Amino acid sequence: MSSSSEFHEVLHSLRVWDSPLPGFDAAAAPGEPLALFREWFVHAARAGQPEPHTMSLATVDSEGRPDVRVLMLHDADERGWHFASHSTSAKGRQLAGRAEAALCFYWPSVARQVRIRGRVLVCGPEESRADLAVRSRGALAAALTGRQSEVLGSGEELVRASAAAWERAGAEPDAPAPTWTRYVLEPAEAEFFQGDAARRHIRLRYRRTAGGAWLRELLWP
Repeated sequence: MSSSSEFHEVLHSLRVWDSPLPGFDAAAAPGEPLALFREWFVHAARAGQPEPHTMSLATVDSEGRPDVRVLMLHDADERGWHFASHSTSAKGRQLAGRAEAALCFYWPSVARQVRIRGRVLVCGPEESRADLAVRSRGALAAALTGRQSEVLGSGEELVRASAAAWERAGAEPDAPAPTWTRYVLEPAEAEFFQGDAARRHIRLRYRRTAGGAWLRELLWP
């Protein structure tokens, strides 16, 4: 087990953005956030950023306490940013109680971050099932295992349930997972952050106006 001194020694020795960073001309950015997100996403992936499709999803519970976790992006289109989970999970219950959330992508290899906030829409059963159909056998097995966020009695219990789910997923590739739900975060605000080694970071925020148009504005870092 690491000591406190070792932890702080390592923590304070870490540095960020020691390699050349991409530029960002905010004035030349597109008029809406989806196009810029797709451009940055492809750039991060081609620059070698591991798992650029992972993102943090923040929600609040019934008492207003914030919660956050990392999950995968399933799509980004004109409707919004797509992800999926069980409706019975902690995030599913929280979204049912308050259908607003925030996403954050962080791509340290290019010193870029994207933050998105808005309301979350629930897709219907057909689209939710289609979401699962295009994924791997392991993803289906995990969905069939279910009980996400419930208390687990033991590791052995998980092994047994998972083995049964893997077997069923192989035998029934169209097996239903009724609580599996696809969600779409409809953006009301999106911020693009480009890090700078001299700490002159560029922050461009898009805000949707009452008429539906996008307003662009720079923010102090």
